[in-house]
Amino acid sequence: QVQLAESGGGLVQAGGSLRLSCAGSGRTFSNYNMGWFRQAPGKEREFVAFVSESGVVTYYADSVKGRFTISRDNAKNTVYLQMNSLKPEDSAIYYCNAASGRAAIYDAWGKGTQVAVSS
Repeated sequence: QVQLAESGGGLVQAGGSLRLSCAGSGRTFSNYNMGWFRQAPGKEREFVAFVSESGVVTYYADSVKGRFTISRDNAKNTVYLQMNSLKPEDSAIYYCNAASGRAAIYDAWGKGTQVAVSS
């Protein structure tokens, strides 16, 4: 199992941008499809974005489509989430995980990175 660490969160005003990073350890990182997920207070964790092993295939939750972009750099063992036009409803803790479609593969989660969007 690859170990993952999220970073890049912060406080931003509505309409602003952030770029999240997910650094993976292990030489098998490039063998995994990856996803970003988020959990807001009092809500279930939800799928945000998916990227295939090669980075060619991506898809998004409807709520972020057109605003967020997922990408990866396998040479750096890192997955990114560029978030533009942020809205207060995007506020959550963001996590990455190996993904199978819109579902996370592993039950264990990292600490995540907090995103707070003020109106």
